[in-house]
Amino acid sequence: MSIVDPIQAGLAAGWSHTDGSQLTDNIRLEADVIIIGSGAGGGTAAEILAKRGLSVIVVEGGPLKSSQDFDMEERLAYPNLYQQAAAMKTKDKAIGIFQGRSVGGSTTVNWTTSIRTPNETLAYWQADKGVDLSAETLQPWFEQMEQRLNISQWPVPPNPNNAVLQRGCEQLGWQYTHIKRNVLGCWNSGYCGMGCPVNAKQSMLVTTIPAALDLGASLLSRVKAVELVFTNDKVTAIKAQALNQQLNPTGVEVELIGRHFILSAGSIHTPHLLMRSKVPDPYELLGKRIFLHPTLLSGAVFDENIKAHSGAPQSIYSDEFVWRDGAAGELGYKLEVPPVHPVLISSKTIGYGRSHAQLMSKFNQLQVTIALVRDGFNAQSSGGELQLTDDGFALDYPLTPAFWRAARQAFLSMAELQFAAGAKQVLPINDGMDYLTSWSQAKQSINDMPLAPLRTVVASAHVMGGCAFGEDPRMAMVNSYGRSHYFENLSVMDGSVFPTSLGANPQLSIYGITARNANHLADELVPA
Repeated sequence: MSIVDPIQAGLAAGWSHTDGSQLTDNIRLEADVIIIGSGAGGGTAAEILAKRGLSVIVVEGGPLKSSQDFDMEERLAYPNLYQQAAAMKTKDKAIGIFQGRSVGGSTTVNWTTSIRTPNETLAYWQADKGVDLSAETLQPWFEQMEQRLNISQWPVPPNPNNAVLQRGCEQLGWQYTHIKRNVLGCWNSGYCGMGCPVNAKQSMLVTTIPAALDLGASLLSRVKAVELVFTNDKVTAIKAQALNQQLNPTGVEVELIGRHFILSAGSIHTPHLLMRSKVPDPYELLGKRIFLHPTLLSGAVFDENIKAHSGAPQSIYSDEFVWRDGAAGELGYKLEVPPVHPVLISSKTIGYGRSHAQLMSKFNQLQVTIALVRDGFNAQSSGGELQLTDDGFALDYPLTPAFWRAARQAFLSMAELQFAAGAKQVLPINDGMDYLTSWSQAKQSINDMPLAPLRTVVASAHVMGGCAFGEDPRMAMVNSYGRSHYFENLSVMDGSVFPTSLGANPQLSIYGITARNANHLADELVPA
């Protein structure tokens, strides 16, 4: 069966696409709206604004790739599709960060998990962060984007990796939920993190970006925005650099002129661009309160084959512990599973030499559960701070005592669940730990286990905050519609507007909030 590649078909049909690596002379481009970033925020905004008849230019620092490039090989996918070849880390190297860097952003490489913003999160934002947004307000926008991106409950039984999570919850009487996924015609291969080779994942790459281009929008790939030019309360241009195929500047400059500018570069690169541009920030908010879902891992060995590389990566989650102590209480954590691919798991496990080889020899019997810690809801979890450096940026993200308390409880919960599901051995991914063979042994060992940065493996695929929204400029850079408090023609539409982490995978939150805010912007920009 042949797979139609919508990107190649669109380019052949005459889409307006410029690859920065092919530019030899400086250029100046104009449009009604300039959008920096092509992920969940930028892609959603591009389609909505183009449908309303506005001219749109979408600018992406990464390359334009498509299903013909997605060969399900980690050695190629990570350098081609991820920031820093999937090796990005916080300043102290204690947390690994996965972010996409190609057209479609992280939606091109995520695991398709689609969860609405939790009501508890929205209520906290309203009460404590001055955000004029509620579950009732967002419901129609979630419904619209769920329909647009075919977000629905996955009808296929969970793969063995997810089935362990479900079985453990059932044995213990814990809450669990079947995950909705943004897929259409999914082959259930399990390689979503390397780009969907059959275009089933309804990422921005195959949905909103092609739709916007069909409507006359323009796409620049391998072009990096480097500075906002502004006079008083108006942005007049964005300066950008063309990049070569290794994503290094070529020396060719791109000037972007628009009526309105939207930053959708994500929770590191949006605040980074604003900070580099020295925009007004009287309350010193930019780049502060960047939140991850710092994530712990627990491996388990079963007698049967788990083959966690195969099948939908995520189809079951548990919120048993997310809100147990209330939003502002002790940090809660969400239980999910990741796909287990050789490079991914070998780089996120412990030991070396013989012990590492022993773990990898059990690859097909290995199940992994993860705990995503909900950060940012109390004074003891203030998140990270983006710092400008001579060659870019660093994210300083100290792991606090509140996090380590949650981490220990999460390791206990994961071990209890895995043993309840029939695991023969459990291995908390924390240096110095050995395989545990019973729940009673695990309770003692995990309670005594030393936890520390670099000793405890921590990773995150979710980056949020750094340019918070809300009605009070003392707490927020943009209002609840994403409009700048300081510039009349600047908006931010991505996960950087979140004033805390979500306690849920972020893509659907970005889709729904951006759909609302982009439509509101279009109402203003398009004459009645």
